[in-house]
Amino acid sequence: MIPLVDLKSQYHSIKPEIDAAIGRVLETGAFALGPAVADFEKQFAAYCGVAHAAGVNSGTSALHLALLALGIGRGDEVIAPAMTFVATVSAIDYTGARPVLVDVEPTTLCIDPAAVERAITPRTRAVVPVHYAGHPAELDPLFDLAERYGLEVIEDAAHAVPASYRGVMVGSRGNFASFSFYATKNLTTIEGGALTGRPDLLDQARVIGLHGMSRDAWKRFDKSGSWDYDVEMPGFKYNMTDVQAAVGMHLLRKLDGFHARRREVVELYRAALGDDPGFELPSELPHASSAWHLFVLRLRPERLGMERDRFIEELKARNIGTSVHYRPLHMMTFYARKYGYRPEQFPVALDAFQRMVSLPLNPRLTDQDVDDVVTAVREATAVRPPSLVPSGSVAAAS
Repeated sequence: MIPLVDLKSQYHSIKPEIDAAIGRVLETGAFALGPAVADFEKQFAAYCGVAHAAGVNSGTSALHLALLALGIGRGDEVIAPAMTFVATVSAIDYTGARPVLVDVEPTTLCIDPAAVERAITPRTRAVVPVHYAGHPAELDPLFDLAERYGLEVIEDAAHAVPASYRGVMVGSRGNFASFSFYATKNLTTIEGGALTGRPDLLDQARVIGLHGMSRDAWKRFDKSGSWDYDVEMPGFKYNMTDVQAAVGMHLLRKLDGFHARRREVVELYRAALGDDPGFELPSELPHASSAWHLFVLRLRPERLGMERDRFIEELKARNIGTSVHYRPLHMMTFYARKYGYRPEQFPVALDAFQRMVSLPLNPRLTDQDVDDVVTAVREATAVRPPSLVPSGSVAAAS
């Protein structure tokens, strides 16, 4: 079986190094709020090209803290794309603000700036562009809108390490950007996340993310610390642990190599499937560099002679793991009921969902693994009518 994400194989070869990194933290006795988190924050900030970053326990927490630090709450509206994981919009719901969903662009499936502008009302406080599948959203027009309408931009960069837009790393513009280091992400701390942004806002997010305690409370367990601290507001328990940070620091040093292999796998898929009219391959725009977190293929059922769900079953029968990223949020029961969304309301997201399937993409895939995936794809689609079979396919060659 070639799984969609092969975490065991991906990290087995570096297990001794990760064990050693964790062991060093365990030897110090500083398991949380210790020096490893501070070191990871500095290293991650430097990687992103910014001065500061705040480590937290998940990407969802990072988004929630960003919204709270900006004072967003009940009575406010925050615009987000329909095509994203639920965490993006859950974080908005947590604050009491209303998430306002909009459609995405047909090329990248990132938020459509024109749709954003149509959705702006006097209650709109922020827009949350998601760098879907690792491809940057169109940030220039979004920041133009933010300046014209007085909005905040909070980048959801959960998929986007490392990705860049017009030569600039995402999350390095000074606005809030949230990152996820969940186990399946390009950079992982097993579970965790981070925020980048202005230092004053990051300090506010840190306070909110540690029970609302004053900034000095972070130091109360080190040699220079004091028992004396204040509680400035009701807060949450969102801090990163030193064990997570130790894993993150080690894997951060390997991230560029992992990313290079992801790009190689993408190019192998492109070379093998790019000429098949039955498929629409994921885009990478000339002014952007994708992190390639996902390889989302969109089928053209009229050319394949089969729908998406049957295609997935055919690959499963050939031991190829796949998934769908994602069912658009406006089609989820909760959001459809609460806000009255209809499936056809966002036609680009709906069409993409009906045709999409994510193929395996991770740095441990060998060339043979990729060839096995491609062979399975060709075999699965060889049943299409002869007039729709592309030259070079299994059926055409038989």
